[in-house]
Amino acid sequence: MRKLIWMGCLSYLVIGMAHVVAGAILEPLIASYGLDYRSGGQFIMNQFLGFLGGVLITPWLSGRIGRRNTLLLALGSLTLAEGLYSLFLPWGWMLTIAPVAGFGFGMTEAIIGVMIIEYVEEKKASAMTFIETFFGVGALVMPIIAAFLIKNSSWELSFPIVAVMSAVTMLLWLTMSFGRVDELMVRKPQLKKEERPVRVRYPVGSMPILVLGTLFFMIYVGMEMSFSNYLPSIMIERLGLKEAEAASTISMFWGLMVVGRLFAGRVAEWSGYGRFLVATTGAGTLCLIALTLVGQASLSLFIIGLSGLVWAGVFAIGLVYMNHLLIGHTERTTSLLVAFGGLGGALFPKLTGWLMDRYNANWTLAMLAAMTVVMLIIMIVLAILERGRKKSALIMHDKSCG
Repeated sequence: MRKLIWMGCLSYLVIGMAHVVAGAILEPLIASYGLDYRSGGQFIMNQFLGFLGGVLITPWLSGRIGRRNTLLLALGSLTLAEGLYSLFLPWGWMLTIAPVAGFGFGMTEAIIGVMIIEYVEEKKASAMTFIETFFGVGALVMPIIAAFLIKNSSWELSFPIVAVMSAVTMLLWLTMSFGRVDELMVRKPQLKKEERPVRVRYPVGSMPILVLGTLFFMIYVGMEMSFSNYLPSIMIERLGLKEAEAASTISMFWGLMVVGRLFAGRVAEWSGYGRFLVATTGAGTLCLIALTLVGQASLSLFIIGLSGLVWAGVFAIGLVYMNHLLIGHTERTTSLLVAFGGLGGALFPKLTGWLMDRYNANWTLAMLAAMTVVMLIIMIVLAILERGRKKSALIMHDKSCG
């Protein structure tokens, strides 16, 4: 099981790099093609439309070819796309390739998440946040590499680096053995129609929780991707930083996020998932509101780092929390949540690019802060619904005992 977790960590490291590489080199990329932020937003949006497709098809595909083969297909798609990016083809082709990259890292994220939640028997929150830590490491390391490459006028090497990392990870998944988990990851023979188990639907009473959860993930991923991809551009416009300096602000954000993820799982298991998510979402909201109000570089960098710290465990703990509220639907729930996250990651960066072109960075930050306020309201409502369900279950238990 430990080997599986470490391979999950490596896979999340790669998709963390893939998530932010476009944002880290967005300024020189759009400059080299003579484009505006809106076009850059379209590129990011196309990636996340592919992400959405990859996540949605994961349950169906893994049921037919097995989870290992699905993962190999995902990493192969990512490797191919990043390799084609490296050729810097005409912009129309880059936009066409972008969904293939998104398909790859979306499917990888979904299948690894399902495997960890389903196969790890104890301390699921700690296991998920540990793996999410490596997503943060990838998202931290890539901007540092990009800043170094930009400074040395070699930013074009960013895409080949991700391609090589993805290829190595794919080869490891292809050749390694994971003991008893190998049997769980292979393709299962298709049953005849009359032998198939009846598909269990979500209870009617669970639908409000599912709707709120998917909305929360859509807004969260949209906010995080908009923030991390446009943060350098926002800092250049608001504070006058140079391109290489601005690219390193993403590293500040992801660096503190990595630190936070080392402890988030334990804190969430100690405090309770609902309480943890309400507290961290509230703190993250305050950070973004504060960032819209300050204009000093040092204070802005402090708030950016603090934001990374408080948002650290939201995605992983959110997945575990929603599966805790919707027991018995792990694969479907996880895929839906990650898919709606991908939808947010596709739509909101496009809107962010439009705001950056039409208005300014202050309007962009105000929109991101407003998104976090909505997230906080959703999480408070979910916590109230959970408490109501617990009270109802306790009353039913008392009646049955009486």
